[in-house]
Amino acid sequence: MTGGKYIRPAMYGTIAAMLLLVVYVVVVSAVSGWAFMIEQFAAFWYFIVVLAAGFGLQVGLFVRLRDIARHRDASGKMVAVSGGTSTAAMISCCAHYLTNVAPVLGATGFIAVVAQYQTELFWVGLAFNAAGVVYVGRKLWLASRHMAQMAQHA
Repeated sequence: MTGGKYIRPAMYGTIAAMLLLVVYVVVVSAVSGWAFMIEQFAAFWYFIVVLAAGFGLQVGLFVRLRDIARHRDASGKMVAVSGGTSTAAMISCCAHYLTNVAPVLGATGFIAVVAQYQTELFWVGLAFNAAGVVYVGRKLWLASRHMAQMAQHA
């Protein structure tokens, strides 16, 4: 077993996690300003970092699974869903500041609900994140086991 086969998945996972953090920084800074983004990151860094790391782990696992499977019909739906949920949970940090422009958008009620349940949304994001890791990890484990059995019979 060589470590080289894990470099590409690790690289993709790291890039995915970094991109999710960049999305957080850009969106929160654009909506509420740089100082507020720093304040929110300081208050919720443990949620934000874990969400990004979990998403990166899912992407890395999925890339490895795709490498093992060697076919293109593997499903990326769980990664997309939990990644979207992670992004939404992180962006909820600044949602209550959208009330400044919400009347124009007609979304004041929605923004108030999101701001009120900010921590709960982080937990929902973490739950989806964990479910995604378990789902892709199980698929990877099954594929690895199948490939090992095929190698024994070859």
